[in-house]
Amino acid sequence: MAMTAVARETVFALRRQIAKIEGTLPERLQAPAGAPLDADVSADLASNTDLTIVRRGIAAALPDAFLPTGVERLDAALSGGLPKAALSEIHGTQTRDAGAVAGFALSLTSLILKQAQGLPVLWIGTSEIFREAGFPYARGLRASFGIEPEQLLFSEAPKLVDALWVAEEAARMTALAAVILEIRGNPQRLDLTATRRLHARALGAGRPVFLLRQAAEPEPTAAPVRLIVASAPATPRDTIAGPLAGSIGRPAFTVTIGKSRTALPGQFTLEWNPDERVFDERAGDERRDEERRTKNPVPVVSLSGSGKDPAAASGAVLAFPAVGSPAAPTARDQPPPRQRAAHLGPRRAG
Repeated sequence: MAMTAVARETVFALRRQIAKIEGTLPERLQAPAGAPLDADVSADLASNTDLTIVRRGIAAALPDAFLPTGVERLDAALSGGLPKAALSEIHGTQTRDAGAVAGFALSLTSLILKQAQGLPVLWIGTSEIFREAGFPYARGLRASFGIEPEQLLFSEAPKLVDALWVAEEAARMTALAAVILEIRGNPQRLDLTATRRLHARALGAGRPVFLLRQAAEPEPTAAPVRLIVASAPATPRDTIAGPLAGSIGRPAFTVTIGKSRTALPGQFTLEWNPDERVFDERAGDERRDEERRTKNPVPVVSLSGSGKDPAAASGAVLAFPAVGSPAAPTARDQPPPRQRAAHLGPRRAG
C-alpha cells in the first residue's frame, strides 16, 4: 500500500527528531527504496552537501566530518577520528593528570588550527580551575604546539554557571575554530541537559567543543566520544646514533577510549611530535628498532672503497713501573724549573 504524503512527512519528522537526539545530523535523510521524496527533503538533499547522510538508521558521515589524530589504530577505533561538529570529553581521573589533559587538548588544538588558520580558540574555565591547574605557558605554545599566543583566548568565570553560559554562547560562534571548557570534578550543574545543549550548539555551528574534566569520574553525557588521558613515561631522546641516555624525549600520553560511537575499547600510548605537529603511536622496543633501521638504512660512516678496513695489529705491550718502586722516577730525576720547556711557563699577555 502506497504511503500517503502526510504519513511520509510524519515519518521523516520522527526520524529528524530521533537523529537530533542521537546527534547524527539529520538534515540529509534518504527515503526507503521506492518511496518518492517530498519537496522539503529534496530541497535539503540539494542544498546540503557536507552533512551526514542517514540511510535506514545507519549514519554515514563524510570524511571531512572528523578530525583525524594521525594514529591509524586510534582513528579506526573512533570511526575516523574525533567528530568536528560535536562535544568531545577529555577526562583526567586524578588531579596530577591536569597537565597531561591540557597538553593533549593543546595537541588537538594544534591539529585544528592547521585547517582553520586565522581563527582563534577560546579556553573557558572557572577561577578555581585556573588557580589549581594554571594557564598554558605562552612561549611553550609556540615552541611545542605551533600556536601563537594571540590564537588562544581565555575566559575566566567566577562560577560554574557563568562558565557554562559563556561556553554555550561561544559554541554557536563560527568565528572560533574550537571551544575548550575546563571543569573540575563532577558538579551537579554539568548534567545531561547541560551537555546536550553544548552538543547541540556544536552541531549547529559545525565546530568542535572539548570538555576537559579534571579529577572527574565518567558519567552519562551527550558527548559521543570520551577519552581518558593520563601522562606516560617519556623515552630518551632519539638521535641518529640511538637513544641519548639521561635525556627526556617527546611528551607522551596514555589515551583510553571510554566512550565512542563504535563502542570499540582500546588503550594507546601516543607521543606528540612538536617539530612536525603530529601524533605518533609508541611502539615496542623491537618495532622501534625496526622503524629506526627503516628510516636510516644507510650507515652513519660509509665504508672504504676497497672494502672493510682491516683491524689494526696490536702493538707491543709496555709495563710502566708502579709508583714507589725502585725503577719509578723520583723528584731528583725531574729537571730544575729553569730547564723546563717554554710551553710549561706562564702565558705572557700582549
